[in-house]
Amino acid sequence: MSSDAEIRETDPVLAREDDPEYRANGRKALRAAIGGFFVDMYDVYLPVIALAPAIAYFIPDHASKTQAATLTALIFAVSLVGRPIGSIIFGVLGDRVGRRRTTVWVAAGFTVCTGLIALLPGYATAGWWAAGALILLRLVDGIFLGGEYTAANPLAMEYAPRRLRGLYGALLNIGYPAALGFMTLLTMLILKLMPSGDADAAYSVWGWRIPFAVGFVLSLMVFWHYLRSVPESELWAASENSTTNPLRALLSGQNLRNFAVAFVTSTGAWLILDGTIGVFAGHFKKLGTDHGVVNTTVLVSAVVGMALFPLIGAAGQRYGRRHVMMAIALFNLVPGTIAFGLAIGGFDSTLTVVAGAAVAIVGGLSVFAMITAYIMEMFPTEVRSSGYGIAYSLPSVVPAFYPYYMLWLGGVMSYDFTPLVILAAGGVFLFVGSYISKDLRHVDL
Repeated sequence: MSSDAEIRETDPVLAREDDPEYRANGRKALRAAIGGFFVDMYDVYLPVIALAPAIAYFIPDHASKTQAATLTALIFAVSLVGRPIGSIIFGVLGDRVGRRRTTVWVAAGFTVCTGLIALLPGYATAGWWAAGALILLRLVDGIFLGGEYTAANPLAMEYAPRRLRGLYGALLNIGYPAALGFMTLLTMLILKLMPSGDADAAYSVWGWRIPFAVGFVLSLMVFWHYLRSVPESELWAASENSTTNPLRALLSGQNLRNFAVAFVTSTGAWLILDGTIGVFAGHFKKLGTDHGVVNTTVLVSAVVGMALFPLIGAAGQRYGRRHVMMAIALFNLVPGTIAFGLAIGGFDSTLTVVAGAAVAIVGGLSVFAMITAYIMEMFPTEVRSSGYGIAYSLPSVVPAFYPYYMLWLGGVMSYDFTPLVILAAGGVFLFVGSYISKDLRHVDL
C-alpha cells in the first residue's frame, strides 16, 4: 500500500496544494476575499441598518410610516437588482481577462459610489431628486458589488485545498455576519451621540453619513490590497483561452442544467434573506419597535452567525452540502417562520423581538455559509466566474421586490405578518433546489 507521502507526490492536485508558494498565494486570496465580502455586505446593508433611522431626511414630513418603510426597502432592493447585472458584466470579464483584474476594477467602482452617497443632500434641499439620486447610486453600486464576489470568490476558492473547500467557502462569507455586527455597533454608537427622529435631527442630517464614510475607507483598502498584493488564480491562468464566449458555454449542456439547479436554490436563499434581515429594520420600525431593540437583535444575530459559519462549512464538507442545505431550508421553513411570527406578534416586547427575530435571522444567515462552495463546484474553470456570479445573483431580482409582494399580500392578510410568507417560500425553494442537486464536494476544481 502506498504511503500518504507517495500518494501526495504522484497526485498533481495534492502536490500543488503542498507547494509553499501556492499555499501562501491561497492565503492572500482568501484574506482578500474575506475583506472584499465584508465590504460587500457592509455596503449592501447600509440602507437597512444605518440609513433606516434617517430615512426622514429623504422624504417629506407628511409621508406615512408605510411609505417610509417601502422607500427603505426599495433602496435596499435596487442594490440587489444591480448585482445580477454586475455578475453578468463582470462574470464574463472574470472568465475572459482574469479574476484579479476584474476585482480591481469593481472595487474602484463601489468605492466611488459609496463616497458619493455620503455627500448627498436631503429632501429639504433637493426634493425627491435626493431620494432619486440615492436610488440611482445604490443601483450602480449594486452593479459593481455584483462584480466583487463574482471575481474575488472564485479566485480564492480556486486556491482552496479540496478537503477544506467547505471551510474556505464559509470563511469567505463570514464577512456577511461580521459586517452586520460591525455596522450595527457603529450605528448604535452614533445614535447614542446623535439623536434620530425627524428630518432635522442630528443623525438624520449628519450621523448616517459616518457609516458611509467608513464604508468608503474600507472599500478603498480592499481596492488597494487587490491592486498591490493579490496574485491571479493559477487555475484560470492555465485555462484562460479555453473559451471565447463564457455565456454561451454557461448556457449549454451540463452547465445549463447545473445553472438551473443553482437558480432554484439561490432563489430560496434570497427569499429567506429578504424575508428576515432585509425586511427587519424597516418593518419593525413601522410596528413601533425601538431602534435600540432592532440594532441589538441584529448584533446578537451577527455574533451567533459568525460562530456558526465555520461549523456549517465543516458540516457541509463532512456530510455533503446538499444535505446541510436541506436541513437549513427546513429550519427556515418551520422554526424560523414560527419564531419570526412570534417576534412580529410581540413587537412591543424586547425579549420576544430579540429572541424570535434572532432565531429567524440566524437561520437566514446560515444559508450563506454554504452557498459559495455549493455553487462554485457546479462549474468548470472557464465559466466559473460567470456561472457562480450569475447563478448566485440573478435569482435575487424577483425576490428583491418583496416590499411590493408584501403590499399585495396585505390585501388578503394582515400586512404585519406578510414577511412570513416570503420566508416560508424561501424555505421551499431552498429545499427543492438542494434536493435535486448532486454532492460535488469531492470534485477537483
